Amino acid sequence: MLRPLALTDMGAAAQVHRAAFDHAMPWLAGLHTPDEDRWFYREHVLATCRVWGRFDADVLSGIIAVRDGWVEQLYVLPAVQGRGVGTELLDIAKQASEQLELWTFQRNALARRFYEARGFTLIEQTNGTRNEEKEPDARYLWTRGR
Repeated sequence: MLRPLALTDMGAAAQVHRAAFDHAMPWLAGLHTPDEDRWFYREHVLATCRVWGRFDADVLSGIIAVRDGWVEQLYVLPAVQGRGVGTELLDIAKQASEQLELWTFQRNALARRFYEARGFTLIEQTNGTRNEEKEPDARYLWTRGR
């Protein structure tokens, strides 16, 4: 089941984020505490983005947060990756947008392949000095009808 997330879902959303982030990029694990993650989702993500979640029974398995043509967050629990959850969530954002942009880390090859396979094009790479992790990143663009 797909549905918009509410404030009561933000703890679960933060857990999905942390599990997927740490699994994909173990070299960056431990950057934030669980309390900091929950604060970020409660005070920033929900306050500034449209946030959707994918539920399997009552378990949140994936999230997407979109704001002003940007995919701010897209995370799927490692145990269900490769089963279409990320594509379902990304499709929600695509249906509501003419174009989307996002950042991902250059070393996150799995995410880069995922986005490229869904029509996103690499448009910029940076050395990471502008992100919190100081990790080289890549900016992608998707445009409807391309």
